[in-house]
Amino acid sequence: MKVKVKKVKGPKIEVVDIREDFIKLDSLLKFSMVAETGGEAKLMILDGEITVNGEVCTQRGKKIKPGDIVKYPGGAMTVRQSAEDLLV
Repeated sequence: MKVKVKKVKGPKIEVVDIREDFIKLDSLLKFSMVAETGGEAKLMILDGEITVNGEVCTQRGKKIKPGDIVKYPGGAMTVRQSAEDLLV
């Protein structure tokens, strides 16, 4: 799985490019370096520190799709489909 994080000016929202149709929430937190380990990501999620599209999410395996907004302590990110994968 290849993930690329790009910071965009404006409100502190990072853009994460994914190659697949979705990424699981715990993997997103780990690969975007919001959490240092999968275990830390799990605890953040189970403790209710993460919201997806404005709702607290306690599902580690929640599928995050392009356009979803994930907020975490200290910031937020959105996911988009990698443009290079759309070219066939």
